[in-house]
Amino acid sequence: MFGLVDCNNFYASCERAFNPSLNGKPVVVLSNNDGCVIARSNEAKVIGIKMGVPAFHIKELVHTHNVKVFSSNYALYGDMSVRVMSILTEQVPEIEIYSTDEAFILLEGIRNLTNVGTNIVNKVTQGTGIPVSLGIAPTKTLAKIANKFAKKYPAYDKVCIIDTEEKRIRALQLTEITDVWGIGKKQASKLGQQGVKTAYDFTQISGTWVRKNMTVVGERTWKELKGISCIDMEKAPPPKKQICTSRSFGKMIEYFDPMAEAVATFASACARKLRQQNAYAMSLMIFIHTNNFREDLPQYWRNTIVKLPIPTADTLEIVHYALEGLKNIFISGFQYKKAGVIITEITEVAQLGLFDTINRAKRERLMQAIDKINGNYACHIKLAIQGVVQEWRLKQEQLSHCYTTDINEIITINCK
Repeated sequence: MFGLVDCNNFYASCERAFNPSLNGKPVVVLSNNDGCVIARSNEAKVIGIKMGVPAFHIKELVHTHNVKVFSSNYALYGDMSVRVMSILTEQVPEIEIYSTDEAFILLEGIRNLTNVGTNIVNKVTQGTGIPVSLGIAPTKTLAKIANKFAKKYPAYDKVCIIDTEEKRIRALQLTEITDVWGIGKKQASKLGQQGVKTAYDFTQISGTWVRKNMTVVGERTWKELKGISCIDMEKAPPPKKQICTSRSFGKMIEYFDPMAEAVATFASACARKLRQQNAYAMSLMIFIHTNNFREDLPQYWRNTIVKLPIPTADTLEIVHYALEGLKNIFISGFQYKKAGVIITEITEVAQLGLFDTINRAKRERLMQAIDKINGNYACHIKLAIQGVVQEWRLKQEQLSHCYTTDINEIITINCK
């Protein structure tokens, strides 16, 4: 049996965990630069705030219903995610972290699934303050469906188990085909032409038709819904084939120096991610562009690809070549809104060059030391080119404290 643990309204729940006065009140979290709604509490959903709506469209609702609005605090959300996953790791023999707020767990051989499931939910909630729901079923796709029922219907008490044929059929009949994990809009449209409206309808189509019209992935989903497990647990996430770090600027950039700060920061982040998967970059893409929504301003969009002479994961080298690429495409006279660095080719083996003069063993030890310091301590080591003030940083006017990652912002409790 598989389980899917999903944190309920995760970003909003993280804000509430350290501010109980938010309980019962509508809460929304905004995207980068406080642009659009990316998370909502149940109360915010009830008053009609939609996912993805621009922040300026809900000003009246915010004022009328006293909605609490927060900028996205990824440092807090990331740390809370680690805490949730750590507790799950202690409770089950095998876990697959699917996303920031979701994880599959393996429950093979466990008899009393109700008690075990309830214990897992209670442990996570008590240990982190984050409410979670758990769906349990014979396949990962069915576990996804079970989780939706656990979250939607209070009678399940946050744990829904599909462990009989009757429960499976009933769950599929109540699940729209668009809500099935692995079914995209195009596939749903194609299935709709065949009269398929629910997940149960999909299981009644012949396997031959599914294999012919929906490829291997569609057939796998079809089998999973029928209770045949086809998707195994992934003990470790597969290495990424590309790594991208990009941001929209909180303040548009006109000059080269602040743009160099931004690109160096993005390149440094890419290098760190690269080392985390023990890989090396073979080439970089650097891109910059203006705000295409500002029709009153001149527009410019350009990218360039830089081939690295030797595959590397060294921050100093990657930043150096990223800035070389930036020099080739940056033109003064424009107001730039966004930039980014993409590692376009990744290899697990680094072939050294005959005329390479860099002491790579020494530089590798330096990178390891920097990663250790940045990962374990409050201080942060970065290159001087990345700047200090960084006026181009994301606009986060309603940012909450980093309660769990910054000693200067640790929560204080008034016990009087």
